[in-house]
Amino acid sequence: MNPQLIDRIYECAFLPDLWPGVLDELAKMADARGGWLFTANFNAGILHWTASERSRAIMERFIGSDLLSRGQRFPRLVSARHGGFLTEHDIYTDEELDADPIYRDFLRPDGLGWAAATALPLPTGDMLVIAVEREYARGPVESGIVQQLDALRPHLARGALLAARMHLERARIVSETLGQIGLPALVFNHDGVVLAANALVEGLTNHVRWRAGDRISLTDPTADGLFRQAVATLDAQSAPPTRSFGVRGAHAAAALVAHVIPIRGDARDIFAHCAGILVLTPVALPNAPPVELVQSLFDLTAAEARVARSLVAGDTVGDIAQGGGVSVNTVRAQVRGVLEKTGCRRQTEVVALLGGIAVAAR
Repeated sequence: MNPQLIDRIYECAFLPDLWPGVLDELAKMADARGGWLFTANFNAGILHWTASERSRAIMERFIGSDLLSRGQRFPRLVSARHGGFLTEHDIYTDEELDADPIYRDFLRPDGLGWAAATALPLPTGDMLVIAVEREYARGPVESGIVQQLDALRPHLARGALLAARMHLERARIVSETLGQIGLPALVFNHDGVVLAANALVEGLTNHVRWRAGDRISLTDPTADGLFRQAVATLDAQSAPPTRSFGVRGAHAAAALVAHVIPIRGDARDIFAHCAGILVLTPVALPNAPPVELVQSLFDLTAAEARVARSLVAGDTVGDIAQGGGVSVNTVRAQVRGVLEKTGCRRQTEVVALLGGIAVAAR
């Protein structure tokens, strides 16, 4: 047992950048080419991953393929529910191994083909998989090596659990901080499961319904559809930095503005899959709000914000075109942009929505 390696495993809970070095140590222990780690939801695929330097290139190719869904390696590893590392001969017959596309089409052509791997459930509901990949010519991973890896597995499990819980606590702090400045908010993962919510959002029972499995829906069907679409497309390259739309209450009057904000870059890590934040901005007095407020609430362009405010003030499309020195068709295009970004279907809905936004900022 290497006490320095165990220390580094626990340090990874606080410094995820250390994982490639730890994985490289595990690979050396197994006389393997390299090691990798990923978290996955087998309905959504691989979520986040890291690898030792020598395994990074092949892992990138694996992530870009459809092998996770085609092959049997990971479903078998998870379904085995084994509290340790497993090798191929623990979960395959020789015939099954030869036929699996992960080995037949991917690992063996690259000179690999033997591994030791383990699966660990996380409190986020996802699965953590750690593996070391050995050259095919070297032969299967021996039982003595598996025993050495098994001795480290409790530390790997505790380190992963510590990291996951620490980052879930970070999600809670984010939602509570937004609550302290008066904003109902919740943090959700890639699957729409709520990881943390503040008391303000929990009190919006006329607008937010809590569902089984820690999921929510919005009582406004149009807004709920927009929310689900935003969650499903958070990681799309073409996704906007923020999606904003109106949320109507029980009496079909605009009462809230929803902002779906993706969490990207360094804010996401391997263990805590905080995909985004839902912030619900309360609305209040019937008044035409300032252009800057309209623009910031709904991510409108400056022209769209002016058009939206003019509609609230009672101007027609013709009035707006004449006052702005642009064509009616230009204004109509801007109105369509306003409708799309606010989640409204008609101009009257835009007027009702924006007419309810407080103008305290004036």
